[in-house]
Amino acid sequence: MTRPTRHPVTAPQAAAARRAVHGDPTVQPVPTSVVDQVDAADITLSNPKQAVISLGSNLGNRLETLQGAIDALEDTPGLRVKAVSPVYETEPWGVEPGSQPSYFNAVVVIKTTLPPSSLLERGHAIEEAFDRVRDERWGPRTIDVDIVAYADVVSDDPVLTLPHPRAHQRAFVLAPWHDVQPEAQLPGHGAVAELLAGIGVAGVQPRADLELRLPE
Repeated sequence: MTRPTRHPVTAPQAAAARRAVHGDPTVQPVPTSVVDQVDAADITLSNPKQAVISLGSNLGNRLETLQGAIDALEDTPGLRVKAVSPVYETEPWGVEPGSQPSYFNAVVVIKTTLPPSSLLERGHAIEEAFDRVRDERWGPRTIDVDIVAYADVVSDDPVLTLPHPRAHQRAFVLAPWHDVQPEAQLPGHGAVAELLAGIGVAGVQPRADLELRLPE
């Protein structure tokens, strides 16, 4: 059976389509094709894999950039965002304290039919769209899009090591991931809850005053 092609649906289109379906008289008519895309969005992925994406930003409007990256992921054919974590504020990793602005961090759980290599390419494209600069290791950045884990894949490929080689050491990855998936397992390392308990959460502060949303 041929899988239908999924074209990106923007958040405004999706919201408008849902309002139109529910008979909101204040919206303009939405093309039937868009309504059909919204209704079919969750069934167009054939045998998807779960992946976990870590997002971080310490330049510019950090919250807006994180949300933009989440929306860009959702607009990727063959990918659906299933969970978005709370926001955490953390000190930069691997640099002198106070030498850079703090990060806003979050984790996104997705379902996707993209292979890991294509997911990596999409992450790089999102970083480029938000003017990510790679002048120095551990340097400040508008957005960081890292694949933390892809299904149960364990690979030492230098282009894309899976799971992320430092995820088990990073509370700013483990804490938000644990929030949305308390029973999660990091392939090759064990339970996220146990890994987090082992390293602690020093320097990682929940920002209950900030919120990221699932794409509409």
